[in-house]
Amino acid sequence: MTIRDKHADAVVVGSGAGGGVVAKELSEAGLKVVLLERGGWAHYAAHGDDELTAQRSFPLEAFFGPDNERYRRVAVDRQGNERVVLPNDWAYQNNAACVGSGTVSYGAMAWRFMREDFTMRSTYGDIAGSTLADWPISYDELEPHYEKAEWEIGVAGDDDQNPFAPPRKKPHPMPPFPHTEESKVLEKAAKTLGYHPFPIPMLRNSVPYDNRPACVHVRNCVGFACPVDAKNGTQNTVIPKAIATGNCELRIHAQVTHVLMNDSGKATGVRYIDKEDQEHIQSADIIVLSASATETPRLLLNSRNRLHPHGIGNRYDWVGRNLQGHAYCGADGLFGEELFNRDGPGATIAIADFVHNNPGITGGAVLCNEFIKLPYAYSSGFRPPGSKSWGRAHKEFQKRNYMRNVSIRGPVQEVPNFESRVEVSDSVRDYWEMPVARISGFKLDEDIKTARFIADKAQKWLEAAGATEVWQSIPGTGVSGSQHQSGTCRMGDDPQTSVTDRYGRVHDVDNLFIADGSLHVTNGGFNPVLTIMALGYRVSEYIVKEWQAGNRF
Repeated sequence: MTIRDKHADAVVVGSGAGGGVVAKELSEAGLKVVLLERGGWAHYAAHGDDELTAQRSFPLEAFFGPDNERYRRVAVDRQGNERVVLPNDWAYQNNAACVGSGTVSYGAMAWRFMREDFTMRSTYGDIAGSTLADWPISYDELEPHYEKAEWEIGVAGDDDQNPFAPPRKKPHPMPPFPHTEESKVLEKAAKTLGYHPFPIPMLRNSVPYDNRPACVHVRNCVGFACPVDAKNGTQNTVIPKAIATGNCELRIHAQVTHVLMNDSGKATGVRYIDKEDQEHIQSADIIVLSASATETPRLLLNSRNRLHPHGIGNRYDWVGRNLQGHAYCGADGLFGEELFNRDGPGATIAIADFVHNNPGITGGAVLCNEFIKLPYAYSSGFRPPGSKSWGRAHKEFQKRNYMRNVSIRGPVQEVPNFESRVEVSDSVRDYWEMPVARISGFKLDEDIKTARFIADKAQKWLEAAGATEVWQSIPGTGVSGSQHQSGTCRMGDDPQTSVTDRYGRVHDVDNLFIADGSLHVTNGGFNPVLTIMALGYRVSEYIVKEWQAGNRF
């Protein structure tokens, strides 16, 4: 028997960077909100420092979910071959399944996109094989929402040291983190090259903030929950505030399977399955999808109905298209002395000299020193080409070089293309009999060209710092969505080339909104989480304004 839950003003699907913000904003405005999260609460005490289950490496299982028992996807290679993958396979293109989603375990870099990131088509023109476009909104329109995210969730940084930073009206609320010994060496080298180094803005407390303590600099940071609650995600900032209003009910272990529609074209609610496998219908006046750039299109495509036979919002075949991650690249170097002083999270210094305005190159990337590489990750992804991965030679290399290695990486802004996409499988279903996501696509040659350019800059930086051996890391040509996935329900003014309008409202469905990385038209040369949060505030602002004006969509 299906349980019909009490009607709500709004239901929000997903409690990550976008959904947590939306739940807080709507509930503080007086709307009755139900926040549905497919996972549960994730706590450091239950996980500790086990690198083999960390969200960043997970060779055994992704601790923060989703679990291997109930979830699966279909990955498609460049030759069209399909295989079923589990969440602890990188080809799954994973998102955490817990309250706060990836903001529990993320690296927490807190970047604003630059002005050019919103006008990529105007800046770079047509790129062969791409769907490159400008955003329907500008940086200036999003700037107040960036500021709100920085102050309400908490960012440590100092843009005064970054000459390439976009304009802001208010400084960061916390001072930046000090440089490590590694970063001090890199800072000096960057200046000799004429680069402009500055501290990385971080969504973690450099000083006590909002009744939570300052960072204690553990090595096990990125990929893990914080042992002292100093890393700022939606699970420990906006969601508790939403619940405290009395207007927001968080329901965990709630797997949403369909968006429900009536015959007049209005969304009426969602269908979900609880922890006991009981089916529920949650009706609401407003539905906000914040399930991720892979799960949100999957939900829309699985919600086919008479008015939307190809999936909600998919009249022109744009739902699930333009999947982007980042074409990560860079360089590694070995130094004569040990530079690793064990202060986490490790990444503290960046340069933004090559994000834009590189002749003959489309876009670019910020370059940062890497987070601390724990032993398994170091042995599997940061060694020189040809180094042994087992036996005595492997052990000797690990002991001799682990603390002498320095890595610099950049998230190259990929050029979107129509064939990198999320579909739903015709033959593979998950535990709840819901067709799984089928992920396919590729990077354009332009992305690899940009990655090689950025990797050369990283190599030059390491050599100037005194590295005795340097090697580059260049991405493969396959689809990338395992980090920073975006773009699959892009916003735009033209319904024929986008999925939502400039406020995140799905074309043709007045009361259905999206507030996650799916909205991104392009993904910037930076980690995108602060932009997702800012869009969450912007989408919420529009909903609240219309609601308080008496408009019920």
